[in-house]
Amino acid sequence: MAADIEKLEGIAKQVRRDIVRMVHSCQSGHPGGSLGCTDYFVALYFHILNHNPEFNMDGKGEDLFFLSNGHISPVWYSVLARSGYFDVSELATFRKLDSRLQGHPTTHEHLPGVRVASGSLGQGLSVAIGAALSKKLDGDNSLVYTLHGDGELQEGQIWEAAMFAPHNKVDNLISTIDVNGQQIDGSTEKVLSLGNLRAKWEAFGWEVMEMNGNEMADVIRGLELAKSKAFKGKPILILMQTGMGYGVDFMMGSHKWHGVAPNDEQLAAALVQLESQLEDY
Repeated sequence: MAADIEKLEGIAKQVRRDIVRMVHSCQSGHPGGSLGCTDYFVALYFHILNHNPEFNMDGKGEDLFFLSNGHISPVWYSVLARSGYFDVSELATFRKLDSRLQGHPTTHEHLPGVRVASGSLGQGLSVAIGAALSKKLDGDNSLVYTLHGDGELQEGQIWEAAMFAPHNKVDNLISTIDVNGQQIDGSTEKVLSLGNLRAKWEAFGWEVMEMNGNEMADVIRGLELAKSKAFKGKPILILMQTGMGYGVDFMMGSHKWHGVAPNDEQLAAALVQLESQLEDY
């Protein structure tokens, strides 16, 4: 396992390089949350998910993933490309005219790996519940995964879905919240306090876990543990502690990097910190 962790950490470094280069290239996008969630995405796509890069929209017989906080598209695009869904060279088109790699993931460009448009916050959990129920009706014992931002929990639709899933025993669903404490206007505590998230989700009837989202071994442990708790009557919720901008020292922990692109000098500094053995696009 130690060798596997080291390999995954190496991929994560390259994904972080992709993120800062993509956002710098178009001087637009959201590096902060993307960098913070990189280890989660790499663990998911390179170790946890049963998925097929020969993309099939209905996803029968596969685990499904839905990104609810769609503004962190750079990390998802990088991981999709580097796990074989499309050529890595396409990352250079991020947010460009006529690109399939829009700022928020969409479906009309038919980008492999994307099953629902996202970025209008609060909707992803409802969509994932529908997919999970469909799998149950089809006798498909695969899992459905979602990722959400903590600021996204300020949307009311999340809590409607949070009530629905336990009531209907949607126990093939593993949802993760990126708890970085930051959103575009400042800290979540100052904008709209989220309170005790563990107590809230447990009160709604979810099986709640926690993990360190910036420690690859702990991400693997957490996701494996979540899988072991599936199909036991409750949906599963992982509270994932991360640092916004993780991996680039001048971005870490600051809401100011939620949606700001690095300049040339900042890009160069970031790439030095994110030295990788893999090739850039």
